[in-house]
Amino acid sequence: MQYKRKDRVGDLLKREIAQIVQSQLKDPGLGFVTITGAKISADLKQARIFYSVLGDEDSKEKSASALKRASGFIQNEIGRKLKLKYTPEILFQFDESVEYGAHIEELIEKIHRMEGPRGDETSQDEELHESASEEPGENE
Repeated sequence: MQYKRKDRVGDLLKREIAQIVQSQLKDPGLGFVTITGAKISADLKQARIFYSVLGDEDSKEKSASALKRASGFIQNEIGRKLKLKYTPEILFQFDESVEYGAHIEELIEKIHRMEGPRGDETSQDEELHESASEEPGENE
């Protein structure tokens, strides 16, 4: 499979934006943000940047607001650093896959604990069924 230009630009944008967020943004509302991915439109004019935040709901909201305020600055820096014909419009989107992955890991650990030498199987099955039917983030 051929590595497309938009994929190369996406990887470059991800790397550059992560560096800008880490070293140049001084917004106090910006929490511990990690840039997790970038998806670029076929015409390279829009970039959806995925990020995750370590912390509670309040820190996620503050970080989302800080990134939205900084998007113009980040776009300007990208335009200055990268030699592209068009600087893509940058849109930030929270990456829920990190939280979902943590939820799945928690369920797997629960299964391993239940498979231990104690407890009867019927109560374990009921507990597992209840846990699996919960939505991610519901038990926080």
